[in-house]
Order: sequence, then structure tokens, then C-alpha cells
Amino acid sequence: MSAPIIHFEIMGGINDQLQRFYAALFSWKIDSNNPLKYGVVDTGSSKGINGGVGPSHDGGKRVTVYVQVEDLDTVLVSAEKLGGKTVLPPSDIPGGPRIAMFADPAGNIVGLMQGTR
Repeated sequence: MSAPIIHFEIMGGINDQLQRFYAALFSWKIDSNNPLKYGVVDTGSSKGINGGVGPSHDGGKRVTVYVQVEDLDTVLVSAEKLGGKTVLPPSDIPGGPRIAMFADPAGNIVGLMQGTR
């Protein structure tokens, strides 16, 4: 059973500050023309993964990778049995995927995105 990393997020800053920064630094195309103003990143490369950049809704800052799994609840239960903690229970993103987040025993936040492999 594989669990590929399929998305990244770089969150923080004010308004579109980080979107402008990463677009200029790496020539990424970032489209935030959506109701959440979430900056969807197209790195312009066939290598690696695309992601998202934008302000955090809680005022914090973080870099998160998302792992694709078949069942969010099952993975969260396993993470908690192994010493992790659920940070975001399974949630539907309007017009997007179903996601969740957990903190590992060291406090690192990891995202989960439901999908089939």
C-alpha cells in the first residue's frame, strides 16, 4: 500500500504576500481566483508536485505536505494510537477534496487528502 505525497502548502504572511514572494522567486504561476483566495500553485515542471500558497486563517504560519490515503478516519485513528494527535478532523473543501490533518509525536503537522490510488 502506497501513500504518496501529492500536495504542499506554504501558509502565512498577510494577504497575497507569500503568493507574490514565491511567484517572483521561483516563477511559479499562482492562481487565487477562487472564493477562498487560496493560491493554487503550478510550478511549471513535470517533476515534483504542485501545491498552494496563501495567508493562514488562524494567523499562524506553516509548511505542510499532504499524503493521499483511502480513508481519513482510519489513518487518524492509527496516528493517534502511535502517539499523534488529530488537528483537523475530516473536512470537505468547497469544490475540492476531503482533507484532515494530524500532528506527529514531535508536533509536525501532516495533511491527509482522501483519494483512491
